[in-house]
Amino acid sequence: MRSPNFGPRKDGLRPDLIIIHYTAMASADGAIRHLSDPAAQVSAHYVICSAGRVTPLVDEAMRAWHAGAGSWGGEADVNSRSIGIELANDGFQPFSEPQMTALEGLVRGIMARWDIAPEGVLGHSDVAPGRKIDPGARFDWRRLARQGLAVWPEPGAPGDWLSDLHRAGYAVDAEPEVLLSALRLRFRPGAAGPLCDADRAIAAGLAAQFPARPARRA
Repeated sequence: MRSPNFGPRKDGLRPDLIIIHYTAMASADGAIRHLSDPAAQVSAHYVICSAGRVTPLVDEAMRAWHAGAGSWGGEADVNSRSIGIELANDGFQPFSEPQMTALEGLVRGIMARWDIAPEGVLGHSDVAPGRKIDPGARFDWRRLARQGLAVWPEPGAPGDWLSDLHRAGYAVDAEPEVLLSALRLRFRPGAAGPLCDADRAIAAGLAAQFPARPARRA
């Protein structure tokens, strides 16, 4: 493996999440160099370039340093329970077909190896709302969901949307406007304005159909 920036998973945690990022850098090679630089103190398990080449950087069994501060389902150490995938993209360009095809194959294999459910495939923006926005509004989550590689909820009856999002896994200490932005970025990209029933319905669907599971420990 290329990156020295990893360590053991902590507190008996084992992978039950896959976190998708974009590199926000000019090239995949530049991102690989950065993620392999000891001084940077960041890494990911894989980088996928726009041509679909998959570069492994950290063994899946180890804890890569990709998620930083954040949480999911009440568990703050996201790195210890996740596998991180970086897509070479600046956040403004569409993700190429070869890149998406390679991502789908990689995610499918990781899910099988670690018995990860579709609701465990998340964006960096899900686990670090307000701090991160990747993989961003150009990422096609619905495409992954159609293949069982992520989730896309059926709208539910609008209710207490904050409680619903917390039940789905989102951080309980995040401000409501931050959570609304994260929800829309993932499920209603381009939506704007005050909270509405469409937002509440998605949150209700997430809570009912895909509640967060307890972190998995060895």
